[in-house]
Amino acid sequence: MSFLNSLISGISLGSIYAIIALGYTMVYGIAKMLNFAHGDVIMVGAYICFFATSRFGLPPLLGVLLAVIVCTVLGMTIEKLAYAPLRSAPSLAVLITAIGVSYFLQNAALLLWTPNPKVFPNFFARTVLTPEGAVFEKTGVELFGGALRISYVTLVTILVNVVIMIALTAFTGNTKMGKAMRACSEDKDAARLMGISVNTTISVTFAIGSGLAAIAGVLFMSAYPNLVPTTGSMPGIKAFTAAVFGGIGSIPGAFLGGLLLGVIEIFAKTYISTQLSDAIVFAVLIIVLLVKPTGLLGRQIREKV
Repeated sequence: MSFLNSLISGISLGSIYAIIALGYTMVYGIAKMLNFAHGDVIMVGAYICFFATSRFGLPPLLGVLLAVIVCTVLGMTIEKLAYAPLRSAPSLAVLITAIGVSYFLQNAALLLWTPNPKVFPNFFARTVLTPEGAVFEKTGVELFGGALRISYVTLVTILVNVVIMIALTAFTGNTKMGKAMRACSEDKDAARLMGISVNTTISVTFAIGSGLAAIAGVLFMSAYPNLVPTTGSMPGIKAFTAAVFGGIGSIPGAFLGGLLLGVIEIFAKTYISTQLSDAIVFAVLIIVLLVKPTGLLGRQIREKV
């Protein structure tokens, strides 16, 4: 049962990486830029939800909704102020700007919320009353006499990941804005000639990615409840790794890459070494890219000249 417990934990962690990676892969697929501030949007979403529920007493669902709204607006603002002026700039300038935005968000969080860790509440725990009259919090379900334990956070995280994946696939394939995103991803100049507003499409892409980052932040903090201003840094880097692993620019690739990365990380921690788990994750990425440079589901694009 140890193997199954590790596998389920890996799928849960991978689901969080997949949700974050979807934001990376959508922005790169359409705007052809790497938004390294994406991980810090996760942190902002987690803080907004924390204060909305713990300090102002909002129900968890409203706290998550508020976090999604704030992060959506934040993502669009970042795009307009920091990235839109650099549409035709070299990729290095955009990369440096993204790193600058990341440090700005981290330091703003330090000033606003202090470096002291906050303990994120577990929204998925249930209060249970035993026949003897004792009250305790139930955080998961136990199977096979307790040998296999699945937390409610894990179940919700996996379910949310699958729903988001299906919804995004349907959105990009069947809606007018989704088709505009695909057109911009293929050729921005041709999309402009067809009457598509490239700037609006990119802004909507940032909005969707940032909203997903808020959801991922809440799910991540529910599983790992130590909230600090640098919380989003490592999950953001690993989610970017997952996007590259699966094939950056591919929505199914981000989904698959996130799941595989989470499973590899948990198995490495369980069976090899907790200290070496991150090194093993990145070593697997290097090996995969050596064999398939476009990632697992990425495709080579040949341009005619």
